[in-house]
Amino acid sequence: MGNVERNGQELSACQQYQTLLAVSEAIVSHRDLATLFHDLAGRLHLVVRFDYLACVLHDATSNTMRLHVLETTEPIPVQAPDAFSVEEDPAGIALQTQHPLIVSSVAEESRWPQLPERAKLYGVHSVCYLPLTTARRHLGVLTFASKQPVAYDTADLDFLQQVANQVAVAVENALAFDEIEALKDKLHQEKVYLEEEVRTEHNFDDIIGESAALRRVLKEVEAVAPTDSTVLILGETGTGKELIARALHDLSPRRERTFVELNCAAIPTGLLESELFGHEKGAFTGAITQKVGRFELAHRGTLFLDEVGDIPPELQPKLLRALQEQQFERLGSTRTVRVDVRLVAATNRDLAQMVAEHRFRNDLYYRLNVFPVVLPPLRERREDIPMLARHFIQRFARRMGRRIETVPAAVMDALVRYPWPGNVREMQNIIERAVILSPGPSLRVALGDLQLAATQTQAPAGEPVTLADAEREHILGVLHETGWVVGGPKGAAARLGMKRSTLQKKMKKLGISRPE
Repeated sequence: MGNVERNGQELSACQQYQTLLAVSEAIVSHRDLATLFHDLAGRLHLVVRFDYLACVLHDATSNTMRLHVLETTEPIPVQAPDAFSVEEDPAGIALQTQHPLIVSSVAEESRWPQLPERAKLYGVHSVCYLPLTTARRHLGVLTFASKQPVAYDTADLDFLQQVANQVAVAVENALAFDEIEALKDKLHQEKVYLEEEVRTEHNFDDIIGESAALRRVLKEVEAVAPTDSTVLILGETGTGKELIARALHDLSPRRERTFVELNCAAIPTGLLESELFGHEKGAFTGAITQKVGRFELAHRGTLFLDEVGDIPPELQPKLLRALQEQQFERLGSTRTVRVDVRLVAATNRDLAQMVAEHRFRNDLYYRLNVFPVVLPPLRERREDIPMLARHFIQRFARRMGRRIETVPAAVMDALVRYPWPGNVREMQNIIERAVILSPGPSLRVALGDLQLAATQTQAPAGEPVTLADAEREHILGVLHETGWVVGGPKGAAARLGMKRSTLQKKMKKLGISRPE
């Protein structure tokens, strides 16, 4: 007598029909596989003897069988391996042959040496494997497992396979729904990135200058862009590392795909792994939905990791693997995701020194440092400053509806002489402020503030300088340069960007008088 039974009697055709109807009701009521199997377990317990009901799916990428859902009436005693090769488990054989398979006594089973050891963890003695197959694909196996030996009989197989056939349709629909939701989420996030691309107004034309130092960099960019080699952009803050990264993407064969950026210093350490690789629903507290990471978003495109030196040591091995093998797992998932990503990284840190101090993995450093591009600071390409200044003046004047037609020579001279510790980004901010404060067609810059900042920047280390002392020294320097001419277009007041009367008041306050 088979063990598909009710009150010790084999199921009649009517009872089998009612059971299949109940299975159908469960299937149409649930889209989530975990919820579906919980409902199925409750309904099937009335007619099938089992302690565990499992859905084992085939992962074609790794050719492994993976435990997808496990439903049981008792707490799971241990966390057993949830993935195994097709050949080392009867579930794989049932999938390959597309025939149900019964193991009546697991302890005596010799065909699959690892099966008794795994089954012992759960206290399982007999198992029934049923292929989950639809008209379109072979999905995996539905498994009934019992702590009793010889719990399943070949007489049960026709009915149980009918149950499995219904479950297969539900599993296929659930997987398709998950894939659609993941694709929708990825497309939505790609749309957000593309919209951000449009808003940022960054393009290759924004790399302004004709200096030898800049031409050298652009020549290197032009040479490496058509390749898939990893590029490491090195330079001080504000030198334009992001513009170079975008230029590499725009000049590459990947230009039609997405350019994805992540500032590693701007993301809290605990969330950086999720930002890079994504996570599954429930992977950690607050993970209420599945998230696609930046690596997946950049598939077939370019991933730009800014401030890569800020990646914490515990995350560096996973990043290294993702770069070397172009594959990774989301947080909370065992499924391997394969991608095709070209990486561009940037940092203002000395990574070689960090490697020497054991704060950065040397193998990751070598993987990133395939093609280094060193950006010169603005003070090393002063001949580009006038061109950059005019570019920013035109941009901000156009945006604000202003007309700035001239830049006084004293203003341009001060801009060229200023050391620009914040590089191009600092210049952009100062020019924007100047455009706002210029009421007429001539650009007005607070030269006193600008030149005072230069004086403070160049002050010897360890030598205390008060604001009044620095201001006094600077005014004295400008007065000496102008032959102590205070007024007029070439006088000290014009160079300092202030009125003659204001300068005279400052001179009096600071005790500055013309020498005899």
